Amino acid sequence: MWVPVAHLHSDRHALTAHADRVRQFAPDAVVDTYAMTAADVDDVLPALPDVPAVVLSSQDVYQAAVGLRTGTQEAAVPLSEEAELRRERYPYRGHGLPGVPEDYDKLDVEERWRPRGAVVLRLPMVYGPHDGQAREELVLRRVRAGRRHMPIGAGNLLWSRAHVDDVATAVLAALDTQRARGQVLNLGEKTTPTMRVWVEQIIAAAGADLQLVRVRDDLLPPDLAVLAAPAQHLLVDTRRAERLLDWNPGDPDERVTASVRWHLDNPATAGWTEHDTALEQQALTGLADHSQPMLM
Repeated sequence: MWVPVAHLHSDRHALTAHADRVRQFAPDAVVDTYAMTAADVDDVLPALPDVPAVVLSSQDVYQAAVGLRTGTQEAAVPLSEEAELRRERYPYRGHGLPGVPEDYDKLDVEERWRPRGAVVLRLPMVYGPHDGQAREELVLRRVRAGRRHMPIGAGNLLWSRAHVDDVATAVLAALDTQRARGQVLNLGEKTTPTMRVWVEQIIAAAGADLQLVRVRDDLLPPDLAVLAAPAQHLLVDTRRAERLLDWNPGDPDERVTASVRWHLDNPATAGWTEHDTALEQQALTGLADHSQPMLM
């Protein structure tokens, strides 16, 4: 049964024009889920009351994220909330990434929200239903195409992950926890398997007959780049969030299974193409030119 609630739909950059309606509504809390730039925050703060707030940030604020992206070793892991932050701003400027503004920077976002006492939740790789980045698709698109072999590199990257439902429970806990105000908290699952093990979990959850074939990292198709050997891991320490919020994320195996089933029913990417087949075969054939295939 749907229960009608008061709501306001507005571009965030026009929110100050509705400041009177916001005051009349008298919200008890604010959750900012999509602040990507300094302007995204500057244009809404004047219209918002001083109430408990949570802002979703990203673990790309750490210098370690630079290392993951550029193939350099930058920091020891796991990363605490006091780990070194990025030395330079606007990490994706000039890359032309769809949906990512040139002035994207979660450091700018955090610096504006924290003086208001907001709880900053630094998110890892988030997966689950409605994931716009379709994390599991690197495997599932091959399953749908009926592929029998999938190339994989070293596959030993450690990258913290969290299911969207666990992120939601952390947001609610942060709003209800007075001692969390103004704190910065890493989120992530209690255990983080390597990317290879994660891929194996996805294959098992899909019930697929898909074998992993070890190839040289430089032969991997572009969408499988995360399955190479990393110079830098992006593994975070989540004990502060667990302790402060009494937060207990769900079992990763169960979360992955539920997520895979949803994404199998709701494909997020275009179908397999002849170009995809050519790239895949190039990787698998390239292996045969250099060494003996190893099925895992």
